[in-house]
Amino acid sequence: MILKESIVPLIDFIRGYVEYVSPEYVVVEVMGVGYQVNAPNPFIYTVNRDKEVTIYTYQHVREDILALYGFKTREDKNLFMKLLNVTGIGPKGALAILASGQPAQVVHAIENEDEKFLIKFPGVGKKTARQIILDLKGKLNDLVPSAFPDLFQPGVDMPASGSTNNVALEEAMEALQVLGYGDREIKKIVPALQKEELTTDQYVKRALQLLLK
Repeated sequence: MILKESIVPLIDFIRGYVEYVSPEYVVVEVMGVGYQVNAPNPFIYTVNRDKEVTIYTYQHVREDILALYGFKTREDKNLFMKLLNVTGIGPKGALAILASGQPAQVVHAIENEDEKFLIKFPGVGKKTARQIILDLKGKLNDLVPSAFPDLFQPGVDMPASGSTNNVALEEAMEALQVLGYGDREIKKIVPALQKEELTTDQYVKRALQLLLK
């Protein structure tokens, strides 16, 4: 069966409760219906799961594929959509770039033609990095750095003192593998991560900061 985008209703955002979190997606319950939403970093939704959340969505339709991609802000969503316009970048590649939790740095790298920064992302080689710059430089005026608040705030949502964080760290490692990082790359940063006491999403963000250095 081939789906035609013209007959599929667009979903701009969904608001509901997160019922399930996996390394690749979350399931959001809205009035009894569970929506599977692919997210750059699903583990950020493990915090305050008893509260209603709003996820800004992009609906990807191609031949027999119908998928939802979700983001915490409209700015993240807009950057994702712009990345999809780059030759050689698909939804998975765009998610891997956004998963760093630092979209402002991505915008800065593009505007300053910083290929070395861009090739640090999984699946982005020199050719793709150059294509990103060629296609997007000068077209991100609406995505100013101030539009991307830093989601990582030390001391916020930290586990209680003395609690074990093995599960959180293991979940973070799984998320990195889903994003395309290899075992060798991950093992290099594990010792540094073990020194910190963080939640799963904070481990992921810290790991990505280390991997992108």
